[in-house]
Amino acid sequence: MEEIETLWKEVRELSLGDSGRVDHLECPPTPLQFLRDFVCQNKPCIISNATLHWPALSSWTHDSYLTGALSSADVSLHLTPHGQADALVPLDGSRCFSSAHVQRMPFPEALSLITNNESPSKLVAYAQQQNNCFLSEYSALAADCDPHIPWASEALGCLPDAVNMWIGNHLSTTSFHKDHYENLYAVVTGQKHFLLLPPTDVHRMYIRMYPAAQYSYSHDIGEFTLELEKPDRYVPWCSVDPYPSPEDRDQQLSNFPLYFDGPKPFRCTLNPGDILYLPSMWFHHVRQSPDSRGRTIAVNYWYDMQFDIKYAYFNFLQSIHCLSIKTPTLPVTVHEDSDSDA
Repeated sequence: MEEIETLWKEVRELSLGDSGRVDHLECPPTPLQFLRDFVCQNKPCIISNATLHWPALSSWTHDSYLTGALSSADVSLHLTPHGQADALVPLDGSRCFSSAHVQRMPFPEALSLITNNESPSKLVAYAQQQNNCFLSEYSALAADCDPHIPWASEALGCLPDAVNMWIGNHLSTTSFHKDHYENLYAVVTGQKHFLLLPPTDVHRMYIRMYPAAQYSYSHDIGEFTLELEKPDRYVPWCSVDPYPSPEDRDQQLSNFPLYFDGPKPFRCTLNPGDILYLPSMWFHHVRQSPDSRGRTIAVNYWYDMQFDIKYAYFNFLQSIHCLSIKTPTLPVTVHEDSDSDA
């Protein structure tokens, strides 16, 4: 355990810094600078003034523009009672990995549900379909953003594998997880608040196998039900909630000391016009603050990561048993991390 704690310290001393701040560029880098200083070092950065030329930054501030452009579009809306889709929630005295109830509906209706925080039922709506949804469900808006990030595409040697749209409110939260993508994340309206941890901190995430469950929502009675999937499926997921409720705080601090007593996570807030480079395999937790119309909108670009020697190193590190982590005995049915970015 002492050797792993030394690794956390050395990574910060040699590469990332120990201030807890993410590197900040005031304008887009050259492809060479981006590749040399950030991609090759697997190091995040924020690039300001990166998307000021996008029509989206002005057009998407108006609901009338969005509903007009998408008046005939059906989109996938993720519904939960609390805003935490792809997250750990209590069920029958234990915890499970829950997936949202997904419903297709006309975009104007979806936007109304997202921004209506005075709904009588406990319902939080989040447009977070992923799977290249920006170019499929939201294709009428495609001309408002760049189809790819030119300096990133040149540095990475490829075009994005997927471009996704995210529309949520202040209750929409993404729990700690990692993705096998190089992620360029651009905020259009509102703000996104990220907590970041490097892949070397994998043991601090207390990744465990949790039974998968699915939410179902009844519009007739305005209630959710949560049931375990059949046949049984288990998902490896990060156990840590970095913002525990007052009643859960003591238990979280006791159960997950490597996170709460270890080095502080890197924190950053993205504003309209900013792009976050989130390197592959970095753990991230996301919250958001809406604009004056009650929504946060972002577009992200997923580029395939290189499954090279760094990936082999990560798998080796993850395989090392950490004596201070107690792992429950559960069936080991491996399922890759859900791609839930924000």
